[in-house]
Amino acid sequence: MASPVDGTVAELMVRCLEEEGVTHVFGIPGEENIRFVDALSRSSIKYVLVRHEQAASFMAETFGRITGKAGVCSSTLGPGAINMLLGVADATSDSTPVVAISAQVARSRSFKESHQNVDLVQMFAPATKWAAQVPTSEAVPEMIRKAFKLAQTERPGAVYLAVPEDIEQEPAPPGLQPLPVNVPRPEEPSPSQIRRAIDLLQTAQNPIVLAGHGAARAGAAPALRRFSEELGLSVATTFHGKGVFPDDHPNSLGTVGFMRHDYVNFGFDRADAIVAVGYELQEFDPVRINPKGDKAIVHVHRFPAEVDRHYDVDVGLQGDISHTLDALADGLGRAFECAEGARSVRSLLDGELERGRIDSRFPLAPARVVADTRAALGRDDIVLVDTGALKMWMARLYPTYEPNTCLISNGLSTMAWTVPGAIGAKIARPGVRVIAATGDGGFMMNSQEIETALRLQIPFTVLIWVDGEYGLIKWKMDLELGSDTDTAFTNPDFVAYAESFGARGYLVEAADDLLPCLKKAVADDTVSIVACPVDYSTNLQLTNALGELDEPIG
Repeated sequence: MASPVDGTVAELMVRCLEEEGVTHVFGIPGEENIRFVDALSRSSIKYVLVRHEQAASFMAETFGRITGKAGVCSSTLGPGAINMLLGVADATSDSTPVVAISAQVARSRSFKESHQNVDLVQMFAPATKWAAQVPTSEAVPEMIRKAFKLAQTERPGAVYLAVPEDIEQEPAPPGLQPLPVNVPRPEEPSPSQIRRAIDLLQTAQNPIVLAGHGAARAGAAPALRRFSEELGLSVATTFHGKGVFPDDHPNSLGTVGFMRHDYVNFGFDRADAIVAVGYELQEFDPVRINPKGDKAIVHVHRFPAEVDRHYDVDVGLQGDISHTLDALADGLGRAFECAEGARSVRSLLDGELERGRIDSRFPLAPARVVADTRAALGRDDIVLVDTGALKMWMARLYPTYEPNTCLISNGLSTMAWTVPGAIGAKIARPGVRVIAATGDGGFMMNSQEIETALRLQIPFTVLIWVDGEYGLIKWKMDLELGSDTDTAFTNPDFVAYAESFGARGYLVEAADDLLPCLKKAVADDTVSIVACPVDYSTNLQLTNALGELDEPIG
């Protein structure tokens, strides 16, 4: 049990964070939280000084997604806290545990108009699981324990605490200490619900499995593989679920969520039942896989499903996902032959990627960039995919073999998170190589964090898909309006820009340059930036070939 804290409330806060197992806090100090930052400097927790509070929240989010433990970000009051809001909202939308802590004005002026006084709790409330202001020094241990418990309990998300500056500097009340950590355990699945699901699946002819982000969070990849192999079922994943079922497995269909009639959707067209494992509706609209609302749905997750007429659950199985899948497989005791169709669907995706791999056009075809990115990384290495046209190509085609090795923002679909996110990823998993794949538009929104990475000696590679436009918006305009406007911009010399920070810069000048550049960059023990011109004329060719584009393409 932790001992009482003899010091300030700021020191008590830090002791509470240590009790929660926090190793890093990402942020920028302000006048109103200097005692908190000072207390961190004398603790086991490393304070990661960043260049923008938005970046701090993205780092905390990525750290939380990879580790499953809440990433922590910190800011001053007012504008600093507001800057932090975007990554906090992104974390909640992507079911990722984050605890955000900011300073706030002293209680003596919180009730009136005063310098930098904004109602931050009301601002953060819609974007978090819980937002609150610490009312007294005595509340600190309980509120920090509650914050972490809520952030890390299914469904995970972000929590926000505002700490008035007068509370931070008060002496910790005598005898106050951090509360012990208790971890809620998932329930065993209900036997009666298991029986109902078995009865439903016994009558199905062509069931299919959809695996989402919740399956990855639950560590259910081995159980999912057993389930697929024992029952002969094909498995599709969401963008967030990529890697929870390996794309080179013969039962893999690939990733769903882009087109109403992309290749992977063929498997759902034939299906009469869907076993949804860890799927959440914010990952993509279920109308894309159940347009008539006529497929039987078995929902396997740690919490009940959201209500949607295209996701009308027949049987809900709430509990430990791995145990639930094993119980279903044992009870069914039969094998389907649905997975045979997965091979033909997967061959379409593999063929598209292979054609991209040998495409020598310059600027490069998007599929060539995807193929070379895959070739430059190992199975356990991590690529972070920014929002934009590149996300559509990477999500569809990038083969992924392990959970949380292809990271995509899809709940909020936020731009500019990948460069700071790469820092969070490397801190969470220092032994793997990391590529932040971003468009030139997104890169310039948070490129200042290159300095953070270099200062902290955190090596990773930034691969910029260069087209001089907001390519996804141009794609949408061209598709629906027949023309585009106000999407183009100019760029700096990216090599010179990289070198101005002290990073290494590479410019791809021919299709065959990209893979050698990437291999050299990921081997560099520093930050490397690879600028790769991309030919997005294939965007409309893709949508014309695959069918009507569903809303929204982002």
